[in-house]
Amino acid sequence: MSAFLEYCSNFWQLLTSIGLGDIFEILVVAYLVYRLLRMIQSTNTYRIAKAIVFVLLLSWTTGLAKLHTLNFLVGQVLQIGLIALVILFQPELRRVLEHVGGKSLKELLNVKQQVRELDTVIAQTVSACEVMSKEKTGALIVFERKVRLDEYFKTGTVIDGRVSEQLYRNIFFPKAALHDGALIVREDRVAVAGCVLPLSDNSHLSADLGTRHRAGVGVSEVSDAVVVIVSEETGTISVAVGGMLKRHLAAQTLERLLRNELVPTADNQPKTIGQRLRQSLKKKDDSHEK
Repeated sequence: MSAFLEYCSNFWQLLTSIGLGDIFEILVVAYLVYRLLRMIQSTNTYRIAKAIVFVLLLSWTTGLAKLHTLNFLVGQVLQIGLIALVILFQPELRRVLEHVGGKSLKELLNVKQQVRELDTVIAQTVSACEVMSKEKTGALIVFERKVRLDEYFKTGTVIDGRVSEQLYRNIFFPKAALHDGALIVREDRVAVAGCVLPLSDNSHLSADLGTRHRAGVGVSEVSDAVVVIVSEETGTISVAVGGMLKRHLAAQTLERLLRNELVPTADNQPKTIGQRLRQSLKKKDDSHEK
C-alpha cells in the first residue's frame, strides 16, 4: 500500500513540474508522430518502415548481447540508411513540409472567392463524369493541390481553359488526340491534358484495374492530388487520394468527396464557438418556420 502511495505521490510531483515548454514539446512530438504515421500509409512505404524497425531492433539486440562486430555493421547500415531514406521519401517529406508551412495570407483572405470557384469546378466535374460514366467514356482528371505537378506538364498539351462539362467531354472523346492521357486541373482551370503519369506498383490493387486506374493511384501516391477516374470498360467512377482508391461511386458521393477534399475546411465548418452557435440557432429557426 505504501509503495502505491509513493508511486501516486511521485506521479503527482511529475505532473505539477510540467511547464509550458514541456507541453509544447509534447504537442510537437505528437504532431511529428502523426505525420510519420500518415506518411507510411502506402504499402511500399509500410514495407520500408517495417525493415527500418527490424534493423533498429537488431541494433539494440546486438548491443545488449555485446556482439560488437555485428553491432558495428548494423550501425553502418543505419548511417547509410538515413541518407537512403531522404532520397526515397523525397516526395513525402516535401509534402509534409508544405503542409507545415500552412497557407499564405493571400490564400486566407481569398477563401470565399476560392470556394465559389471550386463550387463551379466540382459541379461541372460531377456533371461531366456522370455523363461519361453512362457513355462509358474513359477519363482521368487530376486536381492539383499543394504539391505542384509541373514535371508532368511537360508530357502533355497546354489547355489553360476554364473548367466546364463540355471541355471535359471534348478532351476525353474517344477519337480525340488527348483522350488517353491525364487532364490536370490547377485551381479553377484545366491546365494541361494528355499527360503521362507514374503507374502505381501497389500489389494490393485489384487485377482488373487497367493503366488509367494505376496511373491515377500512382500520382496520388507521390503527391497530395485528388484524382477522378472513369472506367472505359464499366463506366464506374473512382477517386484516388493518398494512394487509396475508392471505387463504384455515385454522382452524389463523388460531389461530397470532392467537396470534402478540395473546398477549404474553414468555409465548410465554422471554427469558433460563436459561429457554431449562430449556425445552430439558424437551423432551429428554419425548422420552426417550416
